[in-house]
Amino acid sequence: MSLNRWGWNSYFESLWRGTERGTAVPARVIAQERGFWRVAGKFGECTAEAAGKLRLCASAGVEWPAAGDWVAVVPRDANTAATIQGVLPRRTCFVRKSPGKKMEEQVLAANVDTAFLVSALDGDFNPRRVERYLAQCRESGAMPVILLNKADKCGDLPRKTAEIERIAGGAAICVASAKTGQGIEELEKFLVRGHTLVLLGSSGAGKSTLANRLLGQTVQEVQPVREGDSRGRHTTSRRELFVLPGGALLMDTPGLRELQLWEAEDGVAQAFRDLDSMAAVCRFGDCQHRAEPGCAVQAALREGSLDEGRLENYRKLLREQEFLRRKMDPGARHEEKDRIKKLTREVRRISRHKIRDSEK
Repeated sequence: MSLNRWGWNSYFESLWRGTERGTAVPARVIAQERGFWRVAGKFGECTAEAAGKLRLCASAGVEWPAAGDWVAVVPRDANTAATIQGVLPRRTCFVRKSPGKKMEEQVLAANVDTAFLVSALDGDFNPRRVERYLAQCRESGAMPVILLNKADKCGDLPRKTAEIERIAGGAAICVASAKTGQGIEELEKFLVRGHTLVLLGSSGAGKSTLANRLLGQTVQEVQPVREGDSRGRHTTSRRELFVLPGGALLMDTPGLRELQLWEAEDGVAQAFRDLDSMAAVCRFGDCQHRAEPGCAVQAALREGSLDEGRLENYRKLLREQEFLRRKMDPGARHEEKDRIKKLTREVRRISRHKIRDSEK
């Protein structure tokens, strides 16, 4: 079996030749579940486990093998199983902060060329969520395509499409219905042989139905969304890579209940480039875009060319990044603690003066 079938190219070839690999051979992670991988290479396909050395030097975070990774494996047991010795440097990487309180990143998809950011046009339509996905996608290095699914259930398609166009920042927008096949032909220009595409979106957005439609057969289980809020139930339980009929590779992923950004300052800046452009012409360089005179951002709000929700979401994402930076950077945490201490002392000083003045 040719490695090219799974997206091997000159970039990965140069990485492979640059390091001594011993008896290991290249393979791609084509399926990932908790503590389980399936890999594909010239030897065919088989299950794989991490070598002891890899387990020692890598956590379950960024260094851990993920769907889409190219890895060095040693086949064993008559090629029915393999041991993963290491992960090749990723060309692109879509990550998020791990759910819960742990301050570590979780790789959702590796070595992706194009990310279909799937957003449903039903009752779960949410432009603010699309902005969040766009920011992390821009950070990943993959090309984003906003895929508005369930057009057959949308009673106000022009308005919702226009709303997404205002926040897309140059990303392509495709309107489709995986259920009926409407608009699916728009996706064909992105289905390039050897290129890897990923479906990313919340539960119930229709990713599994899209995967089945593009594959031309039912390989992923689908379930109806809840009637009350159009939210979905998890039907895809693992990240899995499929070869489409034309030779492109499609990765389906479980629906995300949350997407907390991870070290995505550049991605946020790219996704909100219009706000940065406005801020550049504010009268004051340190403008907070609230009530300062000569604020171009506030002027855009008054004119209606900027949505208040978009501005608030921008601020929210920046706050998340600052919080993450303080948690990850001891120096930044120390600076923040000092700032809070100084502020607290100043508040106490002012309070003492007020008490003294009242006693006179």
